[in-house]
Amino acid sequence: MAAMRSTALSGLRICDFTGQLAGAGATKILAAFGAEVIRIEDPVRQGRWDVMRGAPPFKDERRGIELGGLFNNHNVEKRGVTLNLRDERGRDLVRRLIAVSDVVTENFAAGVLERYGLDWESLGALRPGIIYVSNCGFGHTGPYRPFKTWGPVVQAIAGLTFGSGLPGHEPAGYGCSYMDHTGGYYMAMAILMAVLHRNRTGEGQWVDMAATEAGATLNGPALLDATVNGRPLRRPGMPHSNRSAHPRRAPHGIYPASGDDCWIAIACRDDGEWRALARRIDADWARDPALARLDGRIERQDELDERLGAWTATRDRFELEQQLCDDGVPAAAVRRPEERIDDDPRTSSWGLFPEVEHPDIGKLRVDGLPLHLSRTDWSMERGAPRLGGDNAYVLGELLGVSADELETLRKEGVI
Repeated sequence: MAAMRSTALSGLRICDFTGQLAGAGATKILAAFGAEVIRIEDPVRQGRWDVMRGAPPFKDERRGIELGGLFNNHNVEKRGVTLNLRDERGRDLVRRLIAVSDVVTENFAAGVLERYGLDWESLGALRPGIIYVSNCGFGHTGPYRPFKTWGPVVQAIAGLTFGSGLPGHEPAGYGCSYMDHTGGYYMAMAILMAVLHRNRTGEGQWVDMAATEAGATLNGPALLDATVNGRPLRRPGMPHSNRSAHPRRAPHGIYPASGDDCWIAIACRDDGEWRALARRIDADWARDPALARLDGRIERQDELDERLGAWTATRDRFELEQQLCDDGVPAAAVRRPEERIDDDPRTSSWGLFPEVEHPDIGKLRVDGLPLHLSRTDWSMERGAPRLGGDNAYVLGELLGVSADELETLRKEGVI
């Protein structure tokens, strides 16, 4: 990873109202590539615009709004200012900041910024060519506009939850706000596309993004199957999240390995890979001619999974992973998070979990980005901003507010 701050997006300034992950995850990506991302937070509510502030996990026994692991993970390389938008002086300062910014980002419910007088038309008047990217559950148009969402709600409405789980069981969900990640990725792409258009034409624009629509795009073949073939996703034997129906593959799943709660993933893409697996198994049942072709394995998939699971259950997952990979069979031990991060040399060589420095927490590891650019790579060295930690720079140096005025605004709860 680069030893100095990335310059890929240097010169791009983002006035950032985002929080949690759906928004903060997007601007984190841009900050890692050198954009100046200035987070706006509330001084009176002690940063509670973003519920991640002060939330676990923690590095040690200390607690406090500066010490939350989630917030610090999602906001590395950003700057932070506090502005009370319920006060006209705070609103004036944020308007001045927008006037010297390229992009305004937020993931509030629809209409929140409008109530502060920061609708699209007002933003364009403050800065011609401004880009405004909003990311909420249902977007700013349509009958669902007033509704508020969290990741699990978005997943349910988008149809993703309905398609997860095992046959005969209720929809399983994902156990976390999975759509926050996908929403953040789409938002980062939207910002970059709008910036590209602005750089070519000088035109700013409003990017109205709906996380539920982003989620709906992930349904893929299930939607086609329902609309073209008239087959519902939840039917006998379906859905089975461990199996592949589009394209059909067997065996394809997660199988037990020796040890407590140990598993291995195996996915044969064609008859040749099945033959290689059958040779490794070296048992009469695996040599059954009926299993030699995909149609036969699909027809007897329940039996196949049961027999394969009994075979894998007596073997060490890591040793079996290596053996099957050597055989040309796609397989991977199911790793616990600590095994992937701390015990896998491929992780450290990739640089996926860089160490940053935070003024309160100290050194800590954060999520990096799963890509590298040969000339303009990302960099993460500075931890998330303290609450109002960059007031002097942003309000003083960028906006020209004097030190005496800043102190008065601080005492009066404006910053």
